[in-house]
Amino acid sequence: MLSAGDFRNGLTVEMDNGIFQIIEFQHVKPGKGAAFVRTKLKNIVSGGVVEKSFRPTEKFPQARIDRVEMQYLYSDGDLYNFMNTENYEQIALTADQIGDALKFVKENEMVKICSHNGNVFSVEPPMFVELEITETEPGFKGDTATGATKPAVVETGATVYVPLFVEQNDVIKIDTRTGEYLSRV
Repeated sequence: MLSAGDFRNGLTVEMDNGIFQIIEFQHVKPGKGAAFVRTKLKNIVSGGVVEKSFRPTEKFPQARIDRVEMQYLYSDGDLYNFMNTENYEQIALTADQIGDALKFVKENEMVKICSHNGNVFSVEPPMFVELEITETEPGFKGDTATGATKPAVVETGATVYVPLFVEQNDVIKIDTRTGEYLSRV
């Protein structure tokens, strides 16, 4: 059991029939009255964010989140197939469970599958990926003074905004958390 006075950023707790991750917390000691803990919590299943206040003595069970590294194999219609490279066990997840996590992930790349009590709730792609540009407009000479960008489609089908000097068939590095171009490879 975890008391509200022990809250830290990133901890996951079970409350109100849900699993919440602490995004922000603040211990407040007003001049009059008892101290309390103000928190911002994210429901890890639905993604919703709520703000709540707790007495420091309130206790909650800590949720155990399992993160297993798996290889993304292929998509088969509405199902996405993954394999554990240690024991070769395979699982198939629906598009609802995955969301847009695989927007920048090619087949045979490693991802982390997050689950709680055996129920998968999210897929974490690698932080940085290198993808080839399959389609983009050519840049014009002398048009780089403003730091302008143009849309480019990468090999997974996602669109990324890149600087004007980047051309088709270039391999670029992308931050999967923000979807931003980082550099040419």
